[in-house]
Amino acid sequence: MDKPYTGGCACGAIHYSIASEPLFSNHCQCRDCQRESGGGHGSYMTFARAGVTLTGKARTWDMVGDSGNVKTRGFCAECGVPVYLTFAAMPDIFTIRVASLDDPARYKPQVVTYAVRGYEWDHLDPALQKFERMPPM
Repeated sequence: MDKPYTGGCACGAIHYSIASEPLFSNHCQCRDCQRESGGGHGSYMTFARAGVTLTGKARTWDMVGDSGNVKTRGFCAECGVPVYLTFAAMPDIFTIRVASLDDPARYKPQVVTYAVRGYEWDHLDPALQKFERMPPM
């Protein structure tokens, strides 16, 4: 890897640096991601937690996903921007919201998850493999 993935919130109160390549990159069309993004999907990159440096204090909220597992969403208490997610069932991974990247052009989606919840008006790359739910990682 040439350079770390960096990013954070809009006001700069939260910042991350990730010194590894993503394990998984996806667009998610689940209803939770639609609500949080304000659109038809959320876009994410998932990394090994070991390579993540996080500065600043995020505010968090927990929710139970369709899988029955708890996911924690981290956002900035100052500007309100959602930055990351962690999962109780998978403590060794760290997922960022692509919009929080300093260079979002580095995002290369691999799949669409929860396509069963997608809308016709949410046009995603038709070449991407679609999963009705979350595939096994």
